[in-house]
Amino acid sequence: MHLLLIEDDLDFGRALQGALRTEGISSEWLRRASDAPQGFHDTAFNCVLLDLSLPDGCGFDLLARWRRAASTVPVIVMTARSGLQDRLTGLDGGADDFIVKPFATEELISRIRAVLRRYARQASEQWAIGALTIEPRRYLARLGGQALNLSPREFQLLLELAREPGAVVAKGALSQRLDPLGEPVDFATIEVHISNLRRKIGAERIHTARGIGYVLVP
Repeated sequence: MHLLLIEDDLDFGRALQGALRTEGISSEWLRRASDAPQGFHDTAFNCVLLDLSLPDGCGFDLLARWRRAASTVPVIVMTARSGLQDRLTGLDGGADDFIVKPFATEELISRIRAVLRRYARQASEQWAIGALTIEPRRYLARLGGQALNLSPREFQLLLELAREPGAVVAKGALSQRLDPLGEPVDFATIEVHISNLRRKIGAERIHTARGIGYVLVP
């Protein structure tokens, strides 16, 4: 999992990145609104953690810009503002969740998982995609009820495809998301893992969008 963190506080940002890393979650950290991307088409990011009070702008303005550009990447707003109106503004403006500082890292991780579960249209911790079932927290996948013997990287790849079943996931996005340190995995390595994964779950379950990426067939 690879996140975009937009947070200006140096100490808080460092601590949060470290806490995420211990959970196997990599992140790119930006401290200014002007450094944020215009949109997230074919994004490498699973989710955005967005602070509202930035030195050169307001997080609400970034959020509005992304949603006007039809960016669908999940966004969790982080702020010290606890007022009802701020929460309503954020949620009505397209935020997927809202968490008030200070917060426990465990709560943030749980909220990230819940947001990504909703994004993948899964109602529980056990995801169902056709005959496949996946339990992300247990690193367990089954096909027709039988446990699959997947390597850690194969499981990671299957999970990333399962977040958007039926949709093309770009190779570039997979390249970034697959490495826990946030360093891109080369396309040749991804192709090897895709080949191994097809052998274990059935070639018909993963289609290739030539020159773009891969689709997990529901």
